Amino acid sequence: MNYAEWEEGVPTVIRNDSLWTMEAYRLSLFLADISWKDAKKLSADNCTRSLSDQLYRSVGSMSANIEEGYSKQSSKDRARFYEYALGSARESRGWYYKGRHVLGTSVAEHRMDFTTQIIRLLIKMVPDQRGYKIKEDIVEYVANTSHQEIPF
Repeated sequence: MNYAEWEEGVPTVIRNDSLWTMEAYRLSLFLADISWKDAKKLSADNCTRSLSDQLYRSVGSMSANIEEGYSKQSSKDRARFYEYALGSARESRGWYYKGRHVLGTSVAEHRMDFTTQIIRLLIKMVPDQRGYKIKEDIVEYVANTSHQEIPF
């Protein structure tokens, strides 16, 4: 199923809500739907059963926090819930990375890219509500690649 096909199947009552105009909401709701099969696949493997639960909760939390934040009257409250959604999006991306061994690299990378798209939207939404930019310190990460490869 692609996004356009999925969107046609979303109930009218959801699509007619003003919340539907938010791209981050639509994308996070879509990801929640497609992550269902991912979670089922992860839960079938003993090594990733708990990862499955964490993944499905964090993915579902994105759209849930956008829904709750959108309904708040003050921009400060909206920003707080959008920040929760941002945290859940980053967490979801991490769980997808950790589940790549069971899900497969192409599926995991697709979901991580999709989640990154949601993160970018949320990073823009939070300061719009707060009235100032999110500034993260730039940190240079250096990896020592001269060590021996870790056997698996």
